[in-house]
Amino acid sequence: MRFDRETGGPRRRTATPGRHARPPGRGRRPGVRGGGLATAIMVLPATVLYTGLLAVPVALAGYLSLTDWDGFSANPSVVGTANYTALLDDPDLRHSITVTLLLAGLGTVGLNVLGLGFALLLNGSSRVNAFFRMVLFYPHVLSALVIGFLWSAILGTTGAVNSLITSRGGEVLPFLADPDWALATLVCLVVWSAFGVNVVLYLAGLQAVPRSLTEAARIDGATKWQVFRHVTLPALGPSVTVNIVLSLVTLLKTYDLVVSLTAGGPAGETRTIAYLILWNSFHDGRLGLGSAQSVVLMAVTATLALLVTRLRRRSEMAVYS
Repeated sequence: MRFDRETGGPRRRTATPGRHARPPGRGRRPGVRGGGLATAIMVLPATVLYTGLLAVPVALAGYLSLTDWDGFSANPSVVGTANYTALLDDPDLRHSITVTLLLAGLGTVGLNVLGLGFALLLNGSSRVNAFFRMVLFYPHVLSALVIGFLWSAILGTTGAVNSLITSRGGEVLPFLADPDWALATLVCLVVWSAFGVNVVLYLAGLQAVPRSLTEAARIDGATKWQVFRHVTLPALGPSVTVNIVLSLVTLLKTYDLVVSLTAGGPAGETRTIAYLILWNSFHDGRLGLGSAQSVVLMAVTATLALLVTRLRRRSEMAVYS
């Protein structure tokens, strides 16, 4: 008989598992059978929506861009890359690109500066802050067409503002009649109608900033600007990236506010690329050319979004490294 050195008693013989004994933890787990089918069923609705609302329209636009379809003929003839070649010599497209880039650039800066500024002002849990958050977000709830018609009645040549100015002996201000004024007015109204979303997103980012970091910075003697510059703003890096990308993509597709506010005028000076696509496709009956322009717009939008995202990630990595 063998004795155990630690207990001093006889050593007990442990049973060894048989040849066919199942190792511990290797039993059949419940729910494994049919897991692939359940996953496929859950993913199916999203796949159908993605395919029907995005993949199919993009593929159809790519096909129509190679034709001269007018929207009515049964059998559109394939013209190859003729529509894309025509885009290179189209002065209207070049001007629309300039207008769109100005609108997207200035609008993105305005949306994020105002959004972050008002988010900092309203970053508190009070009834007053809740009320002003609702007021700032309300323009985004309205349709862009309604906003355009409303402000055209206010800022038009015979609108409320000019009627008030002329009644006091002043001169009419060409908010929508002069090309430069019309573009500036369009940028301001786009920013006014959309920056409520940026405020909400920046508020969510501010509430996720750890208070321990800001309190530690204040204890060390940092001013409010230093706390914002070195603590709050780096922590808002992901929110800044999301807001910039969303603002840029949204502004590159602006057309509804242009339709109701200026109708592309005066003399086509406020036509964006999206407005030009609709004009060529449905007003002039050149759906093939409009599809080619939409494909170019999608490619430019995707490229800019990826570029901005990569640049923002690099800056965030530089901050935290």
